[in-house]
Amino acid sequence: MCGISGWVDYGRDLREERQTVQAMTDTMACRGPDAEGAWLAPHVAFGHRRLAIIDIEGGRQPMTAEAGGEVLAALTYSGEVYNFQELRDELLRLGHTFRTRSDTEVVLRAYLEWGDDFVSRLNGMYAFAIWDTRREELLLVRDRMGIKPLYYYPTSDGVLFGSEPKAILANPLAERVVDADGLREILAFVKTPESAVFRGMHEVRPGQVVKVRREGLSKRRYWELEAREHTDDLPTTIRTIRELLDDIVARQLISDVPLCTLLSGGLDSSAVTALAARALRGRGTVRSFSVDFSGYTENFQPDDMRDTPDTPYVHDVVRHVGADHTDIVLDSADLMDPAVRAAVLRARDVPLGIGDMDTSLYLLFKAIRERSTVALSGESADEVFGGYRWFHDPAAVGAHTFPWLATQNQTGLTTRGEFLNEELLSKLDVPAYRADSYQRALAEVPRVPGETGLQRRMREISYLHLTRFVQILLDRKDRMSMAVGLEVRVPFCDHRLVEYVFNAPWAMKTFDGHEKSLLRAATADVLPRSVVERRKVPYPSTQDPAYEHALRAAVADLLGGEPAIGCLLDTGKVQSILDQPVGAVSLQGSRTALEGLLQVNAWLDAYGVRLAL
Repeated sequence: MCGISGWVDYGRDLREERQTVQAMTDTMACRGPDAEGAWLAPHVAFGHRRLAIIDIEGGRQPMTAEAGGEVLAALTYSGEVYNFQELRDELLRLGHTFRTRSDTEVVLRAYLEWGDDFVSRLNGMYAFAIWDTRREELLLVRDRMGIKPLYYYPTSDGVLFGSEPKAILANPLAERVVDADGLREILAFVKTPESAVFRGMHEVRPGQVVKVRREGLSKRRYWELEAREHTDDLPTTIRTIRELLDDIVARQLISDVPLCTLLSGGLDSSAVTALAARALRGRGTVRSFSVDFSGYTENFQPDDMRDTPDTPYVHDVVRHVGADHTDIVLDSADLMDPAVRAAVLRARDVPLGIGDMDTSLYLLFKAIRERSTVALSGESADEVFGGYRWFHDPAAVGAHTFPWLATQNQTGLTTRGEFLNEELLSKLDVPAYRADSYQRALAEVPRVPGETGLQRRMREISYLHLTRFVQILLDRKDRMSMAVGLEVRVPFCDHRLVEYVFNAPWAMKTFDGHEKSLLRAATADVLPRSVVERRKVPYPSTQDPAYEHALRAAVADLLGGEPAIGCLLDTGKVQSILDQPVGAVSLQGSRTALEGLLQVNAWLDAYGVRLAL
């Protein structure tokens, strides 16, 4: 993977702005620890930090295509195009020549051959910028599912852009201002498309092309979910899903650097690990990693979201497929390390985190990065196949809001702003913001004529997850992994699989009475029986009461000083939270307000944010 940054300005010569462009690019060093580069022309400046995955020597960036000694187009690119070999062969037949073996050059040459429409030919995860010197126009492109991030900030004479907000904020033209809608976005847990929290900043929407010209900025979608009749019967559907998964995993195993899988012992990550092991047979052993907490398995207590600990199932998979496995075991001191918590916030750029689940993921990836550079993940299978428990809860399905906010559970998502004072909460009116976001999302849902009842509603539920909820998780995975220079690939986000399963009837997705019936049936032959029969369990969260005690001590210390968040707080509310007893088992929901308070305060302080409320 990589980090990109750039600046287009039709009113100045950007060749004189190298220092600023360097500052923007330097913020992306964590995303690209292997190399850096810059390309400057009169009205454009590109920066690039490289994580070398394919063609280590030849794929340096920014990359240009030339003819007759003149630059035709330049590219700064982050991601992987998994069908680049087929595209390369096609371009060779059309007369193109290549200097490298990289997918980067394929993307650049594809643009020269097919123009803007070339993006519809790409299969992969990517975010990139192309400057066409002949037209003096910029294209910003993001992959269909939004696996790789890309932000932009329009200016009076052009635009700033970067893989993360921090790249844009390094330019003096970008203000560090957050208004009421930005704060609402932090609290609501709804992921509004194109919102970037900072005022004036936007995120390129998944499947979108943003074009910048002298005349202004325009946007178009080159991909979005479509509703179609599903005509395959059940056996054909299961067989098609397995064929797709075999092809997807095989494509995503291509790498010139060490590769592994993330293994939780759930159906999704276990299926990826098992399919990878089969694809690698004769070429090597699949390497896998998992996260655990000290004493977690021995002292585990079931809660509303988690019936079982992961580790026993992880080890079942390891034995079944013969993986070379490592458990990464963390304790509460690891999770409370101030340097680690600061790194997590720095990776996020905004306080959208979920406490120890972010911190432990960062530490897991940091440990993996010592031994691997690429990891395959089971992320997004729940959104694609209908795995979350609220998919199967009539109250959540029937609620007039996002399903993940509808039920009382231990996640605490609806209490993210519990520490704020009533005047501010009233002004923000987060419930109204959520309701508006929900209605706008519903208005987008594609329909099949005549679709009614449960099938119609479950199409809506699936769409909400595939366009809103999955973005929250993909953002988290990208930021935590790229903060340590680890590339994470997500096979279940292949758009061919997403399109196919989205249109399968809900009755087919639950044909055996369980969640993710189609995925279970498609991969049961490569999995141990224990995993096939295991109920959905989310990513683990520590249950150690010592962690909650440490959080409370940190909040008490904060209240004893002059916190940056002070004017926003209701100290009485915070004190009442601190006065509640800590149980023998600490659950995630009981810590949400404390985690949020600490992170928002650290963010206001570290980023110099000005609130315009």
